[in-house]
Parts: sequence; structure tokens; C-alpha cells
Amino acid sequence: MTTTTYVPDSRRKYLPEDWKRANIVPIYKKGNKNNPGNYRPVSLTSVPGKMMEQVIKEIICKHLEGNKVIGNSQHGFVKNKSCQTNLIAFFDRITSLVDKGEAVDVIYLDFSKAFDTVSHDILIDKLGKYNLDRATIRWVHNWLDNRSQRVVVNGSKSCWKGITSGVPQGSVLGPVLFNIFINDVDIGIESTLIKFADDTKLGGVATSLEDRDIIQNDLSKLEKWSEVNRMKFNKEKCKVLHLGRNNQFHTYKMGSDCLGRSMAERDLGVIVDHKLNMSQQCDAVAKKANMILGCINRCVVSKTREVILPLYSVLVRPQLEYCVQFWAPHFKKDMEKLERVQRRATKMIKGLENMTYEARLHELGLFSLEKRRLRGDTIAVFKYLKGCHKEEGENLFLLVTEDRTRSNGLKVQQGRFRLDIRKKFLTVSVVKY
Repeated sequence: MTTTTYVPDSRRKYLPEDWKRANIVPIYKKGNKNNPGNYRPVSLTSVPGKMMEQVIKEIICKHLEGNKVIGNSQHGFVKNKSCQTNLIAFFDRITSLVDKGEAVDVIYLDFSKAFDTVSHDILIDKLGKYNLDRATIRWVHNWLDNRSQRVVVNGSKSCWKGITSGVPQGSVLGPVLFNIFINDVDIGIESTLIKFADDTKLGGVATSLEDRDIIQNDLSKLEKWSEVNRMKFNKEKCKVLHLGRNNQFHTYKMGSDCLGRSMAERDLGVIVDHKLNMSQQCDAVAKKANMILGCINRCVVSKTREVILPLYSVLVRPQLEYCVQFWAPHFKKDMEKLERVQRRATKMIKGLENMTYEARLHELGLFSLEKRRLRGDTIAVFKYLKGCHKEEGENLFLLVTEDRTRSNGLKVQQGRFRLDIRKKFLTVSVVKY
């Protein structure tokens, strides 16, 4: 493969200066509201500039897809991939290992201000290595060069400051360029590594000393990558989740720093704990959904179905179904805990208070949450077998070819399992349906 060498020409200008200015609106994430580090700096940029970014993005994405540049480990801002595909792909491997009796360690990695510390020089060099055409690289270089920004809060504005690194959060091009920048992070890694933009996790067998040495060596490679690419890991937020029986709770290091141990981590919005039974996640989503439902009950005067049903469908039910094909409840008590939210919502509707739950569902044209999960499971599996996730499905499901005169030619075979955490996982539990 030939490599495009790009030499910047600082004498030529390609973009209006207004396109390279951004108003920063700080979006609160979590933690102490008085700490500026707990806010996400979202850039509001020129609308015509964004339209041109979209044109350049389409050119870059066409090249990336045509040449399969972005690795399969990246699920963020990639066509036909999502948080759910990330979680299913990673934990299908992890639950399979735990089911076989292996000890497994999962390391959650956290880059410090990842989007804001991207080196422009290194990014431009990588665009050349991936053989993007010179005109596109030249445009991106000029788009990144001499940018400036100011913070806007409640009408007050700071002074303009120049930007020397990073891709603008809130821009059209930013996520695509970041994916290109971080694409080579897993080169040489032996453990299972998966990404959603900068959210990265590493997992592997930790039964023997040799297994744990492999994970430690991978962490050392990642530390080296961060140094070469001028990025930093926030090592205080990098945590180790120990899974499986007879786990030795080994202490891993990045550089000279020991990584902390965690009993549960929020993984792309889903709470994953050391038991992998999803009870903590069920508790959390039921509590949040009930809180929103209570707010609706207190603040909305009208209790007609025309008002309550849309509010429930838009504000409450999505809380109960976000990535639920991954974290579906394992126990009947957890299933009932989720179902009670919908019971409560339907009972709020005027005229239905004295009906049974099943009668209310029939009257409103709704299904129980359990039936909706089963429907969602079968849709997800269809996408893995014959739809947009077919390439990944080949690694997730065991298929047996049958006589096409008697069937559609495909039979999904259920793998072996010992533990409930494997039995309840999507790739195993859905086969009988």
C-alpha cells in the first residue's frame, strides 16, 4: 500500500475565518458543578461551515468504508453500530469465558479530555497513511489550523483564545477524525479490546499468571501508544472489574500507577457489576423511570390517554428499554419491578383506573414490557443473521446449514452453558424462539 505524504502550505487559505471560530457552551456531565472539568465543551460553529463539513465527511466516510480502514473494534460513530452492538459483542465473549469457569478481568480505560487533546500534526499524518486524497487532507489541515474559541454562559462571553490541539466537540467532522486518530490503538493487543469513540475497555482471561501477564503487557502497550500519540489516560478513573470464581484480584499498572478495583461500572449507560446478573441496572432504570413518571403525575393536570400515553412513550419507556437486549432482567423479581412502572403509568389514565392491567393494555393497544423485549430480541437477532449486523452475527451465533427445500437454509444452534449469566445472554436465550 502506498502512503500519501502531505506537506502543508501555510501561504494558502481555503476557509473563511468565521468558519474556524466557535462559541463554547459548557454542558454539565456529573460531579461538582463548581468544577469546570465536569462540563463538556460543545462548540457552536458556523452553519455554512457545518454544511461544508458534511460534504467533506461524506468523502472521508466513503473512503473509510470502501477501504475498510476503521477496525471492527470501533462501534462509535460507525454505520450500523451502536452502544448495544458494542456491549453485546464484548460481553458475549466475556460471559462465555466466565461460563467456562475462567477468571476474567475487564479494565475500563478513560482518556483525559480525549477529543480536546488530539494532536493536529499526528492526525494529518494518519490521514496520509490511510491514503485520503491530497485535496481533502489539505482542507482538513486548514480547517484545524488557527482555530479560536470563546466560552459563552448566560450571555457573558470570554475573550477569544487560539486552539492548538483537539477536534471540536459538536462539529460534524470531529467524531470521524477522532475515529481515524484512535484507530490504531489496538494494534498488537492480545486481549479483547473494544471502543465506542474514546470509551475503551479491555478484557481477557486472568486465571493463570501467564494470562494476567498478557493483560499487563497490553496495558503497557496502550500506555506507550498514549505517549507516542500525545494523549493521556486519566488513571484515577481507569478501573478493573474482576469476574468469575477463583479470581485472584490481581493489581494492574499503567506506568507506575496502580489501577483501582471496582465492583460495578457504568458501561455506555448500563451498570455492569461483578455478578453480571443485571439486578443493579434494573433497580437503577426502574427508579429513574418512576421518578419521571411521578413528575408527569404531579405536573400534568390532564390525565387523558391523549396526554399521558405519548408522555409515557417518549419520556418513560425509553428509560426501561435502552440497550435492553443486552441487559434484559434475569430474575422474575426484576422483570416485575420493570413491569410495575408500566402498570403505574396505565393506571394514571382517566377512565382505566378500575380495569385489570391486561385490560388496560388491550384498551391502549400496548404490549407488556416482557413481550416488547422478546420482540426486540428477535429483531436484533434478525439484524445479526440477515440484516445490517450480519458480519458481526457470524461471530456471535452458531449456524447450521439445512436443506433449503425444507427451510430457509439457516438454523441457529444453541451453544452449551452452565451458568445463568450465559443462559440469559441474548445470543443464547433467544435461540429457542
